[in-house]
Amino acid sequence: MTTAVDRVRAAYARITQVDRPEVWIALRPQADTESDAAAVDAKVAAGDRLPLAGTVLAVKGNIDVAGLPTTAGCPAYAYEPDTDAPAVARLKAAGAVVLGTTNLDQFATGLVGTRSPYGAVRNALSPEHVSGGSSSGSAVAVALGIADIALGTDTAGSGRVPAAFNGIVGLKPTFGLIPTEGVVPACASLDCVTVFARTLSEAEQAMSLMAAPSGRALSAPAPRAPGPWRIAVPELGQLGRLDPGWAEAFEAAAQRLSDAGAELLPVDLAPFTEAAAMLYEGAFVAERYTAVGAFIDAHPGSPDLDPTVAGIISGAGDIPAHQLYADQQRLASLRVRALATLGDADALLLPTAPGHPTLTEVAADPLGVNARLGRFTNSTNLFDLAAVAVPAGDVNGLPFGVMLIGPAFTDERLARIAGLLDNPPLRLAVIGAHLSGQPLNGQLLAVGGRLVRTTTTARAYRLYALDTLPPKPGLVRVGEDGDTIEAEVWQLPAEGLGVFLAALPRPMALGSVELADGSFVTGFLCEPQAVEGAREITSYGSWRAYLAALPRP
Repeated sequence: MTTAVDRVRAAYARITQVDRPEVWIALRPQADTESDAAAVDAKVAAGDRLPLAGTVLAVKGNIDVAGLPTTAGCPAYAYEPDTDAPAVARLKAAGAVVLGTTNLDQFATGLVGTRSPYGAVRNALSPEHVSGGSSSGSAVAVALGIADIALGTDTAGSGRVPAAFNGIVGLKPTFGLIPTEGVVPACASLDCVTVFARTLSEAEQAMSLMAAPSGRALSAPAPRAPGPWRIAVPELGQLGRLDPGWAEAFEAAAQRLSDAGAELLPVDLAPFTEAAAMLYEGAFVAERYTAVGAFIDAHPGSPDLDPTVAGIISGAGDIPAHQLYADQQRLASLRVRALATLGDADALLLPTAPGHPTLTEVAADPLGVNARLGRFTNSTNLFDLAAVAVPAGDVNGLPFGVMLIGPAFTDERLARIAGLLDNPPLRLAVIGAHLSGQPLNGQLLAVGGRLVRTTTTARAYRLYALDTLPPKPGLVRVGEDGDTIEAEVWQLPAEGLGVFLAALPRPMALGSVELADGSFVTGFLCEPQAVEGAREITSYGSWRAYLAALPRP
């Protein structure tokens, strides 16, 4: 078992190996982190349950870590907090060891990862491309294998675009789910603390440990009815200009969800993209001036200020109040339209970004390139939605990512759907109580099952009526002395099959069932000893036919 000390040492060895100093604003001395790790190991040895023991954490430089300067990407703004932000404190309490604070687009203003006096953060896989921002250093620290998890923030997509560009997972929770105390605000009414990880399960674990009870959860959507996931997917024409190969990659991701049993629904993307443009082009950017505008105005021409960021925030101070009220009214109307077009969909599938620019392209047009990157992400927090960004393949040697976006407090649901892109669906043959219309068929529907086809087994099985409640048949392979039995083949998410396996009562078992076409799929079988004394019903050819022949009460 890897100890916390071992993991810390491996992290510092990796830091030396990759030689990416621009990732960090404040990297803690290795001796200090080893001391923290040793304390974690001692607690584990004493019997403490620390779910993140052996985990190393990177923290975006606008989130407080006691003992390290919080700079928000601006050296002149730095202050030294006495306490950790609650999000950091909760991860540390679970056993995570903080490596340091990471670089970012200054004051969390940008989606490119280049707007920092600490240097542009290069992409983890292609150094000539941007890392994405504003949570650039956090995403790259995870993608390079230095940190296991990292914290970011997300106002306009800063917890998702860097995930997509570096081939990792980014969770953008419901607003308020993770406390934002101890976070330098960008737009306080929109900001969310986010988490990066290399796997969905690691990201979910960290998110669950940071989450706090919220009174807003009382308005969370009711649990959905059983059945396939319903995914809203826009037509390619509404996505606008995408980088070469990205449209095909997006269609492939949608197809994987369909193959996994999801129902794909049409959606009008217009209200989402119209709202996205409002985040920087309208009055909402004035909230950034409220956060740090006075500081910027007090330091004109400072070399510590990124000129692009300073220009955006300083200019926002001139926006008149009447424009904000007008934009709030327009946003409310767009949100109504957006939710109406989503209808009863469980999630909206989108590319995380429309393309992946190079450092050179951003330098040539810093405002235009950045604005393009927010086309699909900017509206999420304006509409009070949750999102998860996950890898969805590679295009031209670079990671391609997609987002699943849904109503507030559907975070767990979105993660389950996103998991379909990681875990290919499995097929399950059923011959009894799980057939369509039978008492246990709802169990298949509840985990997202989808009927693929009705067929029969190979001529190698016998069927028995077992004495169970509800009544179930037992299928036993006997070889040449067998016959064909009606079967349905269902497609399930991988996790759904695990649910069945965990709850499967004896004498039932999951095994390999041969179908009439010679293929093999996982299916329900019965232990041979369990059919001793049971009535053989093979001659009926199916469980349904046997039930239909029983005398009616």
